[in-house]
Amino acid sequence: MLSNDLLRANLNLYAVLQNLEELVQVDAEMAELAKDWALSVQFLVWGGPKAFVAFEKGVCTHGRGTCPRPTVRLFLTSPGHLNRMFDGGANPIPLKGFGRLGFLKNEFGRLTDRLGHYLRPRPELLEDAGYRRINAMLTLQTAAFAVKELALLEPTSKAVASRIPDGTFQIGILPDGPYVYLAFADGAVSVHKGKTERPTALMTFRDSEVASAVLNDRLDAFLAVTEGDVVLKGQIKIPDNVNLILDRVARYLS
Repeated sequence: MLSNDLLRANLNLYAVLQNLEELVQVDAEMAELAKDWALSVQFLVWGGPKAFVAFEKGVCTHGRGTCPRPTVRLFLTSPGHLNRMFDGGANPIPLKGFGRLGFLKNEFGRLTDRLGHYLRPRPELLEDAGYRRINAMLTLQTAAFAVKELALLEPTSKAVASRIPDGTFQIGILPDGPYVYLAFADGAVSVHKGKTERPTALMTFRDSEVASAVLNDRLDAFLAVTEGDVVLKGQIKIPDNVNLILDRVARYLS
C-alpha cells in the first residue's frame, strides 16, 4: 500500500525541487548566489525516489533518478526522513562531498530556504507584485508536476486520470507566462515546461495577480472563470478532471 510519506517524498523531490531551475533565474539574489556554482547534488531515499540538481554557470538542471558523478551525494533513510528534511526538521546523511558540508548548510541552504519563502506565502508578502509574480510561477509549476505524481501513484487520482482523454492540457499566466502543459496518452501522464502546439484544452490566468490568488485559495476558481479572469477553452473534460486531482494536492503539500 502506498504510504503518505512515500507520496509526499515523490512530490517533494519531483514537484517541489524542480522549481530551483527557475528560482536561480527569477530571483536576483539567488541568481547572484548561484552564478559561479559548478556542482551537482544527488538525493537518494531508501525505499523512495531519487533526484538531483546540477548547477553550471548560473543554470540549474533538475533530474529524476541518479546523476552520473555527483559532487555531493545525500542519503535519506526513509521517505519520512526526506520529508522532515524538507520541513526543516532533519538533516540528510552525506555519502560523498564531505568537503561541501559548509556549502550545503549555508549557500545551498539559503537557496532552498528561498524556495520555501515563495511556496509558503504569508498574506503580507502577497501584497507585493514582484513576490506575487514569482509565487504564481513556482506554485503553478509545483501544481502541474504534482498532478503527474498523484495521477501515477495515488489511488483516487489514478481513477480520475483514467477518465481523462488523450490530449494535452496547457496552463499559462498572461501576458508572458510561464506556461506548463500536461500530456495524457494511453494512460500515461507527462508534464512539461513551456508551450505545446495545438493544445487539446487550455487554461489561462489573466495575470500573475489572479493566478496567485486562485492558486493560493484567496480567490474562488469558479468565480474567476465566471468573471473572465480565468479562461478555459477546448475539451473541458480534461481541465475538469485535472482540477479534481489538483484539489487533492493540498492533502500532501501545504
